[in-house]
Amino acid sequence: MPGRHEEWIYDWNGRDGFSGNPAKFPSRIQLNDETLRDGLQSPSAKAPPLQAKRDFLQLLERLGIHSLNIGLPAAGPQAYEDTLFLAREVHRGGLPLAPNCAARTLEKDIRPILDIAQKVGMPIEVAVFLGSSPVRHYAEGWDLPFLLKATRESVSLATREKMPVMYVTEDTTRARPEILRDLYLAAIECGARRICIADTVGFATPGGAYRIVRFLRNLIEETGEPVQVDWHGHMDRGLGLISTLAALEAGADRLHGSALGVGERVGNTPMDLILVNLKLMGLWEGELTPLVDYVDWVARWVGISIPWNYPVFGRDAYRTGTGVHASALLKALNMGNKELVDLVYSSVPASWVGRQQTIEVGPMSGESNVVFWLHQHGVEPAPEKVTQICRAAKESDHMLSDDEIRDILQRMEES
Repeated sequence: MPGRHEEWIYDWNGRDGFSGNPAKFPSRIQLNDETLRDGLQSPSAKAPPLQAKRDFLQLLERLGIHSLNIGLPAAGPQAYEDTLFLAREVHRGGLPLAPNCAARTLEKDIRPILDIAQKVGMPIEVAVFLGSSPVRHYAEGWDLPFLLKATRESVSLATREKMPVMYVTEDTTRARPEILRDLYLAAIECGARRICIADTVGFATPGGAYRIVRFLRNLIEETGEPVQVDWHGHMDRGLGLISTLAALEAGADRLHGSALGVGERVGNTPMDLILVNLKLMGLWEGELTPLVDYVDWVARWVGISIPWNYPVFGRDAYRTGTGVHASALLKALNMGNKELVDLVYSSVPASWVGRQQTIEVGPMSGESNVVFWLHQHGVEPAPEKVTQICRAAKESDHMLSDDEIRDILQRMEES
């Protein structure tokens, strides 16, 4: 972790299994934001207004995100207009964001993207997707000749129009290697220079993510073409984040995610947590403070509340009411060392996201919590005050509010 005092923390990460060794990762990690497309497919999401979407583009620029999915314009007239609006905003604003659009391997899906690219006057990456797992093929009645034909025709259509192509196999992590080999080779032969592994139902473990990325890296090496690999993860098993990091270690060039992990079912890999972990691993040089506005944007405009225990950004991420924790924090505070305060009971420094460690008073608290509160509010921590507040906290079933503590002090003065 950058800035860490090695004498304070011993780092076991990187000994066995997933190494987290920066030397194994690409020199330039690319990130693709899926909030405005995949994220808005959440059944609980509401559609943000266009002005809010414009603001979101500015947030992505502040964060240093490289690309984003701006829609599936073939979904209908409104989807087309929204996608056109976002493409124009990127182009007019000169934003350093490379837009891409989703499309099935159908000409009627690809044509609207080509039309938008021509109207705006900028290339738009065409992300053509096709189901690749046996369960999907059985449900759809598809066979390999059909899949290969759809792949070749769709990729060739986009490349003939000089559009960059990302070929996406849906449900990649449950697909047979021989099918994947045939499909990806066909796409590469037709000009796709980016291929995407989609863990569509969040099936992959970190080991599975690592192996499938290595499989495709070896396949690309056979072709001799300059093809990059994307990883698109979901959270169905709760493994989306760690599998995304394993995919990166295995050689993925670009990682997909969405703000707060918003998306279908239980959601996509959270982009905010990808960035936090890249920062901890020394792989991201940018500032993380814009992430506060990033997650707040989703909470406000998409209507997705931030859980109280959500890592880093949840209400309780840097709150403690436990006596042992508070005692250690108080000692660090008394030393006047802010970095020590941030590390003694936290793996992610609160200062990275513009927050601070907070000690509160409740049923699990000790005297250190009360002393800290009194100091913070300019009250002399006299023993009788500390004792009285501790007694009230122990008898409570919740954290005492500032007003409740002030009431106790007021009653003591009046008695």
